Amino acid sequence: MMEDPIATLLIKETKYRLLDESIPRLNKCLNKVTEEEIWFRPNANTVSIGNLVLHLCGNVRQWLISGLGGVVDNRQRHQEFNEKGPIPSSELRNNLSSLGSEIETVLDKLSPLELRSSQSIQGYEVSGVSILVHVVEHFSYHVGQVTILVKSRKNVDMGYYAGKNLDQHNQ
Repeated sequence: MMEDPIATLLIKETKYRLLDESIPRLNKCLNKVTEEEIWFRPNANTVSIGNLVLHLCGNVRQWLISGLGGVVDNRQRHQEFNEKGPIPSSELRNNLSSLGSEIETVLDKLSPLELRSSQSIQGYEVSGVSILVHVVEHFSYHVGQVTILVKSRKNVDMGYYAGKNLDQHNQ
């Protein structure tokens, strides 16, 4: 059980950003596009939605599941980008669901000591806190890319903030 209130808040916020916000947004995007659109590459320098989903799963598994969870790192990063598909959207959604379960398992077992400890990931020496910050910001960044690809292809509002008044002022 975690007794450090800052560590507890960081874990809680990481879970929220990944499990309650980002993964559901990716699933919403996948539900808006066809299999063909998931693997469409606008040009030679832009990867597909499918590639980004594979990349996010690989990144989280390397940084969080392996880095903090101790699972063997067998990531093949280049394959995430080289994949041309089609991997069915149902399989991508299943991958995201499994990833969510793995994230929750690792985060539920983290201790304040592990958040302060140092790990070597992709040649970087990083703390557990750095790993969580990296995973959240990296995931969010690519969810934004997927969102803009879907919005530009489909001319849709994703409704991420439906029912929320974002014009409220701070008090």
